[in-house]
Amino acid sequence: MIYYLDTNILVYSLFEHKGKEKITHDVLDILEDCTNLFRTSSICVKEILYLYKSNNILFKRTKLKSAQEIITGIKEVNIEIIPITEKHLLKYANLEIYPSNNDPNDHVIISQAISDKIPLISSDRDFKNYVSQGLEFIYNKR
Repeated sequence: MIYYLDTNILVYSLFEHKGKEKITHDVLDILEDCTNLFRTSSICVKEILYLYKSNNILFKRTKLKSAQEIITGIKEVNIEIIPITEKHLLKYANLEIYPSNNDPNDHVIISQAISDKIPLISSDRDFKNYVSQGLEFIYNKR
């Protein structure tokens, strides 16, 4: 099966993070299943690059020498980085926004998962609000 990984799941699984929360057993089973394929939005990568540059994360396996190595590290663990396309933006244009979630990056990530018809794994409980709009959501309860 193919899954989209939200920024927080990438951070928790690939990086040391100040105040790191655990990944639930159900999500860990998905991540460790070698038959599954993983994707992430280029928006998630942008968010991780920002976290790294602002010293909020450290690479778990080795000390990174540059922010560019984050992209290489994501690819090395076979996570495909998916760019934003017109199809994703059209879904984003029609996405109903909920007051509890006002992050435009989240809305693009959600729109990608909906339009690509791929389940999204996230620790953000507000994503459940988008299930009625077609999001297949797997919640990593922190």
